[in-house]
Amino acid sequence: MLLGHYGVAFAAKRAAPRTSLGWLTFAAQWLDELWPVLLLMGIEQVRVEPGLMAASPMNFTHYPISHSLLTAALWGAAIAAGYALFTRRREGMLLIGALVVSHWLLDLPMHRPDLPLTPGSDVKVGLGLWNSVAGTIIAELTLFLGGLVVYARQTVATDRIGRWGLVAMVATLLLIFAGGFAGPPPTDVTALATFGLGLWLFIPWSWWVDRHRAPRAVA
Repeated sequence: MLLGHYGVAFAAKRAAPRTSLGWLTFAAQWLDELWPVLLLMGIEQVRVEPGLMAASPMNFTHYPISHSLLTAALWGAAIAAGYALFTRRREGMLLIGALVVSHWLLDLPMHRPDLPLTPGSDVKVGLGLWNSVAGTIIAELTLFLGGLVVYARQTVATDRIGRWGLVAMVATLLLIFAGGFAGPPPTDVTALATFGLGLWLFIPWSWWVDRHRAPRAVA
């Protein structure tokens, strides 16, 4: 899943209006932000197999540090603690931790049974929605656009950056998502991981946009 994680980050702004969208995005996408780093280090492995699933060619063979349920919970606790330490406030702390774990939960319906429960466990789960292009698109867009609507209702742009910066970010994410269907699969794992590192750009972008938006006044 790609867009859905950003949709959840958008929607979380309603529950924690003082927490930056940058933090919410970072937490919601942390597992996929960590994963390409571990790939490039050779710690985790994936194979690109065109035709493996209708909506994804990736065979995730080993990724217990970034994508097991247990480590997702541990990462959530660590990042929530880091958020409290860095911002010096506890408001939003639990939400940050929950967003990290939400990534694994949202991946569960998408993946084939390759998500480990714990590192070293032979038990792997996944419901395989990536076997359906239509199902994948519906799930991703429902979460993404639903979260975006919540964010747009919760905040209002204070200048052009707040308005057009958000539009540009949303358009870029939609183009990346569409490109995954229209373009060829990655040529190799290094290219895949390098492209995955681009997700880090959306953290400062989200923070920047959110700095130029304010809570919408309640009538």
